[in-house]
Amino acid sequence: MERVRAIVEEAAAKPGPVVWLTGAGISAESGIPTFRGEEGYWKVGSRNYHPQELATFAAFQEMPAEVWAWYLFRRGVCRGAAPNAAHDALASLEESLGDRFLLVTQNVDGLHLRAGNTLGRTYQIHGNIDFMRPVRGGAPIPIPEGIDLDWPRGRQLRAEELALLAHEGEPTRPHVLWFDECYDEATFRFESSLRAAAETPLLVVVGTAGATNLPMQIGMLAARQGTPSIVIDPEKNPFAEIVERTGLGVYLAGTAGEWVPRVADLVAERF
Repeated sequence: MERVRAIVEEAAAKPGPVVWLTGAGISAESGIPTFRGEEGYWKVGSRNYHPQELATFAAFQEMPAEVWAWYLFRRGVCRGAAPNAAHDALASLEESLGDRFLLVTQNVDGLHLRAGNTLGRTYQIHGNIDFMRPVRGGAPIPIPEGIDLDWPRGRQLRAEELALLAHEGEPTRPHVLWFDECYDEATFRFESSLRAAAETPLLVVVGTAGATNLPMQIGMLAARQGTPSIVIDPEKNPFAEIVERTGLGVYLAGTAGEWVPRVADLVAERF
């Protein structure tokens, strides 16, 4: 921890907010699966669909009722989970640091907000499964309370149930970034996230494999700026490799629950 302490102390003397970049690993200890394994498959008729096939705008256009059913099932799983110690630590840290704190999360589960982090300092770059938005464009709105949180696996939405998801007569879609879509600023805070990476004195990366574009851009941009990173993950990932290659920062092998509260306490003491 001495290396971590030295990095935090040096960063505290510089301007800008500490940026925390979180991925699925921070929610693993809350029991939320990644939906990339067997638990992610969804049956439509006699065929099993993989998440990468369902989580596309093309699939939604072809079979909106089936894609909505899968997302409502996923939402039920997420809503049944509770924030863990790592989520709680980041919520407490935001309360302590105020504008010197910024959270960029890939997770759509909403656990950061439920733990107490605020929308103003939380960039949900892949969306939030508790929200929907008009297909033709518009701001995210909460999914109606009348929608069953415990949607049974494989059950198809009936027409009247799909109608519950309409907003002012317009069809809606889940408020998530799909595999065949691109980041933008208005919906997913693309430019704001990159600007934060360029201005932060310290990047802390928690539980992400770096499999998506914007998180990796954040990590590489911070490194080009000479900004140290603290990388927390049970296994080495591209962010850990950046740290090892550049010497900027440290890799902490372990879970979010093990390391995030400890690192957050150090940041709270020094900033």
